[in-house]
Amino acid sequence: MSLTFLDLFTHSALIGIGATITMDIWAILLQRLLGITPLNYALVGRWLLHFSQGTFRHNNINTAKTFKSELIIGWVAHYLIGVVFAAVLIIIIGNEWLSAPTMIPAITFGLLTVSFPFFIMQPGMGLGIAAVKTPKPYVARFRSMLTHLVFGLGLYICATLIAVFK
Repeated sequence: MSLTFLDLFTHSALIGIGATITMDIWAILLQRLLGITPLNYALVGRWLLHFSQGTFRHNNINTAKTFKSELIIGWVAHYLIGVVFAAVLIIIIGNEWLSAPTMIPAITFGLLTVSFPFFIMQPGMGLGIAAVKTPKPYVARFRSMLTHLVFGLGLYICATLIAVFK
């Protein structure tokens, strides 16, 4: 099966958005069942909006200047990142995976995506590499790993649903 740019874009969007929704459902379940506060996407938006002012790293993103649109920017970025990750997965694994998705590559890739928050986002927001500056770094790392595993599961589930209903 040959994949056109439009096919890659469509599959990436559907799979990435679906996997990100899966991750968000996981966060809601953790909040409702265990009282675990989900990530505040306004902080992601704030971090990204500071890029336009030449600031890429903060000592503490919570104390950085706020922006009116930071919450919406954070949520949009969250979903766009999911779409980009889905596209990278498809490009790396190959478009044959779209016809017969398998779980191991999706979950493995989902776990690999945790490197983005560990080595880019968390240090940029003042949390240190792999959340080392948080009160409970091992708990933060475990939650991040688990969340990205769920994202990988979401990649698999969404790709499977698309393949079944195609």
